[in-house]
Amino acid sequence: MNIRLYYPNSIVENSTDLLSKEHTHYVVNVMRLKRGSSINLFNKEGEWRCEIIFLDKDRVEVKFLEKIKQSNDLSKIELAICLIKKSPMETIFQKATELGVKKIIPLISERTEIKELNYDRAKKIVIEATEQSNQLIPPEISKTIKLKDFISNLNNSTQLFFADVNSKNNLKQDDVKNGKTKSILIGPEGDFSPAEREIILANPNTPPFSLSKNILRSDTAVISAISLVNFVNKDH
Repeated sequence: MNIRLYYPNSIVENSTDLLSKEHTHYVVNVMRLKRGSSINLFNKEGEWRCEIIFLDKDRVEVKFLEKIKQSNDLSKIELAICLIKKSPMETIFQKATELGVKKIIPLISERTEIKELNYDRAKKIVIEATEQSNQLIPPEISKTIKLKDFISNLNNSTQLFFADVNSKNNLKQDDVKNGKTKSILIGPEGDFSPAEREIILANPNTPPFSLSKNILRSDTAVISAISLVNFVNKDH
């Protein structure tokens, strides 16, 4: 079994280091690895094959043997999502990471019932999803921001894609602008207010598009929207 763990520090070949307390517990008590076992550590610089050279219940030391994967380009897809209840929100962080978004922007809108995000828990989820999905860079999680401020902060380098429950338009490849960051906007469980919809649709180059003829839960909408934008953007 290939065990991958996120390692935030810079790596030098043939150097050694201690694993974090959390990773030590995982290696010793969950996976029950032994001295001499191999694991992979990764970060934005790439992925390294490592050997466990010391192990006891409280301490695991590894040696970085060789680089087995080079760093890759960051995705140009962001997810701007209104906060929802804990369980589906955790699913959103997990699935958005698996689908390769580079940044997750938590939003507060007029109909958002949840106003706070547990950032430590969210970061743990995206790191675990990065480990599982064979990626190198966990998505950045921005500070929570109000919808109107998010819209006003958009610039010419970002194209907004509005997953609109009222739209009947299919997203097409011609809708995607080359070279721009693609920011996917998903509303709260009660949808955006009429005033908020006006603000969103007044933003230039914002194609509203339909995900389904059915009403989707927010976590389902996220998976559908990211997959769709990835698909139409695949040749750009």
